[in-house]
Amino acid sequence: MTITFRANTDLSRCVACSIRPSDHNSSPTQRYARRCTFNRSANGFQPLSVASNQLGSARRMRNGCHRVFSMMKNSSSESLTYKDAGVDIDAGSELVRRIAKMAPGIGGFGGLFPLGDSYLVAGTDGVGTKLKLAFETGIHETIGVDLVAMSVNDIVTSGAKPLFFLDYFATSHLDVDLAEKVIKGIVDGCQQSDCTLLGGEVLVVFYLILFLFFYCTAEMPDFYADGEYDLSGFAVGIVKRDAVINGRDIVAGDVLIGLPSSGVHSNGFSLVRRVLSRSGLSLKDKLPGEDVTLGEALMAPTVIYVKQVLDLISKGGIKGIAHITGGGFTDNIPRVFPNGLGAVIHSNSWNVPTLFEWIQEVGKIDDAEMRRTFNMGIGMVLVVSKEAAHRILEDGDGAYKAYHIGEVVGGGGVSYH
Repeated sequence: MTITFRANTDLSRCVACSIRPSDHNSSPTQRYARRCTFNRSANGFQPLSVASNQLGSARRMRNGCHRVFSMMKNSSSESLTYKDAGVDIDAGSELVRRIAKMAPGIGGFGGLFPLGDSYLVAGTDGVGTKLKLAFETGIHETIGVDLVAMSVNDIVTSGAKPLFFLDYFATSHLDVDLAEKVIKGIVDGCQQSDCTLLGGEVLVVFYLILFLFFYCTAEMPDFYADGEYDLSGFAVGIVKRDAVINGRDIVAGDVLIGLPSSGVHSNGFSLVRRVLSRSGLSLKDKLPGEDVTLGEALMAPTVIYVKQVLDLISKGGIKGIAHITGGGFTDNIPRVFPNGLGAVIHSNSWNVPTLFEWIQEVGKIDDAEMRRTFNMGIGMVLVVSKEAAHRILEDGDGAYKAYHIGEVVGGGGVSYH
């Protein structure tokens, strides 16, 4: 059974799963990330030239900074939410709760199928409305990396090594050159995750069928226009039964280790696009205070964590893994905990990329909404023993970045300090 939710691609992953459970070049937003706080006392936004000067001065400060971002042409002072942008996370969670009554075990990141002394672990997903920005920017070479990442990052949370990946490409009229760019990204993603691309299906929807479809269905506005396409992907991996990472051994006092993201990754783009519209800036304009355009920053491909995470798992001490996608920290971290446990997150323990600060300031989005919508610069969270935490953090100083972002505590949910 396949269920498709256009507003929230995470729902399809939740419905498909049956158990709770690499190094990658940094993106422009990650390279320019730094620890900052907003000057929230400002009642308005200054011109970009003034803001840029302030930001330039702020870079020279060693102990934090105050940033004021410009919202050109912004006449609204209303706070934006993900629900305002058309995505209701609570409704999605309620649907998953209802489905779980019919299929106990729903709620993890990947679905497990027994095979001898191992499990096959499967995941499926798309890239949501990030596709709209691909159409607008003309950046199609990396969207395939996002597609692979969303599935393989899910199945590695169970400790599974990805085996193969299949893709689905749908369009109204096949542009071979464009499709080749997308598929090259998929190949790149498979290479990064050390899995095989078996192929997939390319679907061309002819104009007559397209006409009838749009006028009979109101669920997919603006999709399959000329030059546009849709993507979905499916990954299968394998893990020994006695090596499954499922969170059952997590106890209070265990440590949360965060692995940095490259930016927004592939969730929250309905809200991002609303913020972009409010800002009055174009995708070709520079991200205020940085040397990249908004389009480049937003289209930075999702980090594929497979090789790095499998290497860390092989060294022991990892009890649970959460892929931070739709739902952010607030909804994803508790998915790997046994009942009766929660998390405390140290909000200032990692560098929040400038992009998220700009999104929050322009959209006047409150902290709770940001933490439940975006990854905030942390794309994967490992729940580990204290001993493993010391080793991972020490190794991270050289081979990769990792942050001690919190601890497991008694109770439930996620709190921030």
